[in-house]
Formats: sequence, structure tokens, C-alpha cells
Amino acid sequence: MSSFDDISQMFHFEYDKLVNLINSASTQSDLSLHDIVETYYQIMNMSSMITMLKQQLGSNDHKSLFGEIIESEKLISEKFNHIIHPQILQNLEKSIQETTKNLQSNSSEQKSKEEIESDAKLYEELRKKMSTKEFVEQYGKELSDD
Repeated sequence: MSSFDDISQMFHFEYDKLVNLINSASTQSDLSLHDIVETYYQIMNMSSMITMLKQQLGSNDHKSLFGEIIESEKLISEKFNHIIHPQILQNLEKSIQETTKNLQSNSSEQKSKEEIESDAKLYEELRKKMSTKEFVEQYGKELSDD
């Protein structure tokens, strides 16, 4: 198998993974934090791969692969960056507000051990959501810098 075949095969594998993640993100309004992070990492991975391949392949060298690279670039730009990314950010913000509201409404003077443990889990969940939101916002900042 040639080096080009290896590169092409790797690109197709990563592209299929990207399509599956984007399809999942576009059909589910409540992605898990793990799925959100995995999707963004795949987007960044593919974007890096696209940049590298476009530099190495001339548009006339391997027309079919080059065409697929352009298609994947459009998928990221048009479907993910302009539709899915804003939805994910909006859903995270809404989820953070709901969790914060729940924690604020739980504030009573005397709490049982179970209530304290439940609040601790909510605080941990809130921390993870805020961290993920920060990661998603950083991606958005990178978009606006381009």
C-alpha cells in the first residue's frame, strides 16, 4: 500500500467519524459533555488534517481526495460552525442556568447528609458544564479570529 493510500484511508476514517458526530450533534439537543468534547476534538483534528493535506496535495495531484477535503471543509464550516456550534453553546448556557437555579433553590439552613451529597454532585456537574462551555467558547473565539 502506498503512502497516498494510507493517507487517503486515514482521511476517510476520520471523515466518517466526523460525519457521525455531526449527525449525532444535529439530531440530539442534549448531548452529554463527553460527546460535546469528543465532537469538538474531532472537528479540530479534521481541520488540522485538512490544512496539512491541502498544503501537501495540489488540487491537480489527487482530484478525488482533494474534492473530499473541500467537502469536509464545507461540512465543518457550513453545518457545524454556523448551525451546530451555536446550538451547543446555547444548550450549555441554558443547562448551566438551570443547574445554578436548582442549587440556589436548595439553600436551606439544615440539610440532611443526602441533601448535602446531592448538592455536592450538582456543584460538580455545574463545574463540568462551565468548563465545557469555556472550551466551546474558546473554539468560537478561534472561528472569529480566522
